[in-house]
Amino acid sequence: MSRRARAMAVYAVALLAWSWFVGIPNDPAGVILWIWVATLAWNGLADPWEFWKDWWKPLLLLVVYWLVRGLVDEIGIAPHYSMPIRVDEWLFGGTTPTVWLQEAWCGDPCTRDLPPRWWDAVFTTVYASHFLVALTLAGVLWVRDRLEWVRWLRRYITLLFCGLAIYIVYPMAPPWMAARDGYLDPVARITRRGWADIEFLGTDLHRQTMVMFGMGNKVAAMPSLHAGIAFLVAFWFITRLRSPWRWLLLLYPLAMSLALTYFAEHYVIDAIAGAAVALLVMVGVGRWERKRAA
Repeated sequence: MSRRARAMAVYAVALLAWSWFVGIPNDPAGVILWIWVATLAWNGLADPWEFWKDWWKPLLLLVVYWLVRGLVDEIGIAPHYSMPIRVDEWLFGGTTPTVWLQEAWCGDPCTRDLPPRWWDAVFTTVYASHFLVALTLAGVLWVRDRLEWVRWLRRYITLLFCGLAIYIVYPMAPPWMAARDGYLDPVARITRRGWADIEFLGTDLHRQTMVMFGMGNKVAAMPSLHAGIAFLVAFWFITRLRSPWRWLLLLYPLAMSLALTYFAEHYVIDAIAGAAVALLVMVGVGRWERKRAA
């Protein structure tokens, strides 16, 4: 076995153990730290700081995004409640998909303490992938092709800040909050329920923020960046692959959108808006790059 293979095997074991006993890395800084360790395992220790020469600027932008996103719900703009409910009702014949899905798949009433079904575990896993997929793709591209790494991060970070700008001017309550405040029929926020029964040696599987704690924004719902980033990943690969099977990659953002709706994290219109912003970013940044190259 080669040195690289041994090092990557040790890395994989260490990451799996950390994810199980501490928690799956959840915040951008924590994920990037683990990506750095992966590059050391892959490339060796000849220049351990080469990674940060390239990554410090993207990390700084991600920290700024994370901090500002966590503060903008404190500026005093009242969140919007009714618009997404009315739009989802119009799209789906008078009912919101979140209410229907929870009645059909979770229970009536749906509560967090109900035993999870197999699809809950699948959807929780899809939801959790949001915190890993985009930056993991960036890590792979950094090792393989630095120019493509720049292009991907340019789109990813642009999408984040487009979403942030909308959150500032249009804070919006997600379904679970609308139900809590009496605007929507009762639904429960059951995002973590799918992993409730997954336990090993007294430890349950969960996500764990490593560095950037306590900066959530409960009204950062329109657009859904969970859906938007999933669509951006799919669009990225679709534009670069030539196989006719590449269109199946759209199943990932569709599964993410379904999970978000079922878990009462987002309305369908939020996911549609996330897809639209992702498409605009792909087209807009692509045109800017071609113009700059010319």
